[in-house]
Amino acid sequence: MYIAPEIRHQLEEVERRAGYLWKFLEVPKKQAHIAQLEQQMAAANFWDSQKAAQKVISECNLYKNTVGPQVAFHRKIEDAKTLAEMIAESPDDGAEAEMEELRQVCQGLIQEVSELEIASFLSGPHDKSNAIVTVKAGAGGTESNDWADILFRMYSRWAERRGFKLEIEDLAEGEGAGISQVTFRLEGPNAYGYIKAERGVHRLVRISPFDANARRHTSFAAVDVIAEIDDDIDVEINEADLRVDVYRSSGKGGQHVNKTESAVRLTHLPTGLVVACQRERSQVKNRALAMKILRARIYEKTLDDKRAEMERYYGEKGDIGWGNQIRSYVFQPYQMVKDLRTGVETGNIQAVMDGDLDAFINGWLRAGGPRTRNKDIKIED
Repeated sequence: MYIAPEIRHQLEEVERRAGYLWKFLEVPKKQAHIAQLEQQMAAANFWDSQKAAQKVISECNLYKNTVGPQVAFHRKIEDAKTLAEMIAESPDDGAEAEMEELRQVCQGLIQEVSELEIASFLSGPHDKSNAIVTVKAGAGGTESNDWADILFRMYSRWAERRGFKLEIEDLAEGEGAGISQVTFRLEGPNAYGYIKAERGVHRLVRISPFDANARRHTSFAAVDVIAEIDDDIDVEINEADLRVDVYRSSGKGGQHVNKTESAVRLTHLPTGLVVACQRERSQVKNRALAMKILRARIYEKTLDDKRAEMERYYGEKGDIGWGNQIRSYVFQPYQMVKDLRTGVETGNIQAVMDGDLDAFINGWLRAGGPRTRNKDIKIED
């Protein structure tokens, strides 16, 4: 039976891209390393040192998480090629259903290989870690506070779409409306690897709902992202370098809120880093969580200092104002969201505000992350 050229082309394209990924990720080399690690795990004295054993297991699982999807995908390609051969050998009028099945299989393979390509870009040392995100309103009072609240809602919807767990660590409400700052934790596969694309200043242009004269306003908010580091990473914090403030939690509802000084704010004097946490009802637990976030912030700042490229994480964000934005959200007079680093843009503002951020995040990852330069990429609405 005749197979349409576009189907053959799709199958060939998928096989080509999968082959490139196979070589890029060095799958055979990782498979050999997995075999060596499994041999170590089978040794009788493997659990003599629990810490060393856990390190070997984590390393083995890390390689398996890379190799497994690649092997499974190549099997799907072989199954699709087998189906194509069967259809080609069938009588001209006897495999219409199989042809439609092959068409759908190829479309699914194209989508899957694109997802595998994006996942392959998450090769940083902490990309697979959970993330700690802070959204902070810029100058502008109520306008910027409302914009920070809108961004927080957008990230909450995005996390829900991806199946990530979101926990609020600290939240400061704005005067009149919105929030002045919120810090939350994202838990899920490659959470940091994806959300780090959002680090920077976000600019909003709209007719203000708080302006009686319905004038157009520009608002700014900054998004900062750090990885939640493992406990085995050594970050020394001298207690003498900490200023600890306790205060009553703020927020909506609950008999406990505003009645006991359970919230904790830590200030690291040598670096000036400030971390606050009011998620738990216990001051002890909030202090422990705040210390964990502070360790992560100090660790990331230390890495930046060692690399002598602060713009990669902190300098790239810059001041919360003109000239430093990474993305513009224009509600009026026209509707458009455009990433100024990659050129990715869309007119479907509502979808973006509802958490449809994958095109922007994937565009940033494909373009090389911090090395991104402007490119014109338009999202079809």
